[in-house]
Amino acid sequence: MNKKNSTVKILSAIISLIITFFVWQQGLKESLNRPSASFDISQKEIEITELAMPAVPEKLKIFFHNSVREEMKIALEKISFSELSERSKLIWIILQDSDKEIDQSYFNKFDKPIYMNISQSIYKSNKPSNEIINDLKNDKYLFNLVSDKFNFNKDKIITNRLAKFMFFKLIIIRAIPLLSILAGSLLVLKYLWRIIKLKAINWADYESLNLNVLDMILLISGGFVVLGEVISPLISITLVDLFSKNLSYEISQSLRIFFGYLFMAIPPLFIIYRQIKFIDKQFNLKKDYFQFKFKPIKESIYQGFKGWIMIIPFVLLTSLIMNLIIKNQAGSNPLLEIVLNNNNYFAFILLFVTTTLIAPFFEEIIFRGVLLPVLARDYGRTIGILISSFVFALAHLSLNEFPPLFVLGIGLAVTRLISGRLSSSVAMHSFWNGLTFVNLFLLRT
Repeated sequence: MNKKNSTVKILSAIISLIITFFVWQQGLKESLNRPSASFDISQKEIEITELAMPAVPEKLKIFFHNSVREEMKIALEKISFSELSERSKLIWIILQDSDKEIDQSYFNKFDKPIYMNISQSIYKSNKPSNEIINDLKNDKYLFNLVSDKFNFNKDKIITNRLAKFMFFKLIIIRAIPLLSILAGSLLVLKYLWRIIKLKAINWADYESLNLNVLDMILLISGGFVVLGEVISPLISITLVDLFSKNLSYEISQSLRIFFGYLFMAIPPLFIIYRQIKFIDKQFNLKKDYFQFKFKPIKESIYQGFKGWIMIIPFVLLTSLIMNLIIKNQAGSNPLLEIVLNNNNYFAFILLFVTTTLIAPFFEEIIFRGVLLPVLARDYGRTIGILISSFVFALAHLSLNEFPPLFVLGIGLAVTRLISGRLSSSVAMHSFWNGLTFVNLFLLRT
């Protein structure tokens, strides 16, 4: 019976590995065709800068580009017109010199009525209707451009209060990364000095489930990929599309991500449950199988925060090197663009819960709760850290983001093994995703 079960497990592992190879290969290939969110992010920062300029003290203006609009124009011209979003296409048209002749076809490349109406107004040199102007009020940057283009009063919308608010956002956007890098670098130096003095790293004791490499293949390839990434989306997307027909695009999109992640988590978690139950017939939810060690919660948050601060310089340095090596990187996580361009607060809450709570909890159980301890037990901590981080980065299916995700995975794994708490790496993961989410939220104009 055991031999039969073993044969079935081996065959299942081989089949799931083959499927995983093709799924991940296709996913990584497709990631190269996805647009990079870096352009949208830099564009948003330029927009905030222009809106903030009236509130920037004269002494600080030397740190800003002399002509923010010219900076925006140059940034847009680096991208093919056909690859720009409709909003960016309209901005490109507005920023062109008035004496420059623009091909008529450019004015017709819009599906959204408001953008089409404004482009036609520019083409015909007619002032847009008051109705169209009112529809633009929620898009402060575009409203500012259009008002200047057609020379109508904007003082009620583009106020000094707005400028001060944008300046405040700009300070936060630029200060957080700098302060994080500084704090992280100092903390890393402190710990390096401690390691040199002690000539050792104070690793905590860790526990691993009585599983083997074959079990890990079944968990990652079979549960996470085949059932989680291939089968589950077919169910979740169908259900969401069925119940969100009358909802806005933003809400239906966020619901698709929220439930998609929940459905993706069910198969691998069920497999872990079955694996634990095979080991421990008396499966008990009160048992800490993954070494969460939530209590005291302050210790988990502290360790997670410390790990997060210390890994920031390494991840950002890796991203910088990748940007220098590969210009105009593609393949950003599509979630970044969704958050950046989302204006529905309910949708924001769903996305925030998904990225800062569900994703860290689920991913940490898989990669640092089960995979890492098993690999560390069988092959040593270093190999365990490297392999688990490699699989973690690969699972995100973004070729250009693989190096920084790999570095982040190393940081999460080290935090898990030094603290002896899975809750610490969960907290660290939440901090990382939360910072990214907050930064994108602040970039909205």
